Amino acid sequence: MQQYKEVLRKYYMLSGKYRTEPRGNKKAMAFQDYVDSLKGELEEILDLDELEVKIYLNLLRTGPITASALAKELDVDRARMYRTVDKLVSRNILSTTLSIPKLCIPVDPDEAIKLALRKKEDEVKKIKKSGQGIVQKIASEISITNGLNVPTFRVVQGRPNIYSDIAQMIERSSDTIYIVTTVEDISKMYHSTIPEKITISEKKGGKVNLLVEINDPQLVPFVKRFKATETRVCKLPSKGRMIVQKDKQMIMSDSVAGNQLSSNSELDFSLCTNSTEMIDNLNRLCELLWQSSEPLEGIDLSRYS
Repeated sequence: MQQYKEVLRKYYMLSGKYRTEPRGNKKAMAFQDYVDSLKGELEEILDLDELEVKIYLNLLRTGPITASALAKELDVDRARMYRTVDKLVSRNILSTTLSIPKLCIPVDPDEAIKLALRKKEDEVKKIKKSGQGIVQKIASEISITNGLNVPTFRVVQGRPNIYSDIAQMIERSSDTIYIVTTVEDISKMYHSTIPEKITISEKKGGKVNLLVEINDPQLVPFVKRFKATETRVCKLPSKGRMIVQKDKQMIMSDSVAGNQLSSNSELDFSLCTNSTEMIDNLNRLCELLWQSSEPLEGIDLSRYS
């Protein structure tokens, strides 16, 4: 959570610094690149969609303006803008003035983070309070029959749900797990519980081997901070996501989902299965990629400059 506070503080300062820069200015363009990289992370932590993030960041940059002006600035239908502003107001991300016309005012970034944290804490408290009681009621009323010992398949929708499955797989593991994905995906996993689960797995003797493709040396710190047991770099066969634990489970997303990582997280889908044959094939692929890769610490960054 502290990382997001720092990111938002930096954005807040930069937005004031470049607020008056002309659109063609190189500094303004660099600032826009920074904003684009920030959007996906804010979608995750504040539980906002792409338009909601754009509205919030734009208001931080411009200061209070009307919903109509926002619609024009972001090239969005006015009716949709009014609905989205009302939603953000109800969630305390924005507030509006009593003047006519009304001005939209963004909440301070620190407060936005606190709101998100309180929401998550309330959800956890609710689960802890009600969850065990529900389990006991089910056990007392229903005789649970275990299914047949056959392969099962699940399609999981939504990046938070997918990351939750990955975290659970890692937490339970005392073996080797391969994660093969993009740097962008890793930068988002970093803000989930997955890094914490890697530490738990390692204490039980487990390993998490990360395979990524890096085309820019500036992205190396985003990979290192993930703190996988070992990280290697190679040319990936696709921009999809592959996570596999030998003889146990695999989670896989195609490249279409990977290309949508920076937009709506609900458009991210994954296939999860315990099919022995599929797991074995994917694990062999990961092992071959691992053998043909090179350690992150040993790569020649000049090749990417």
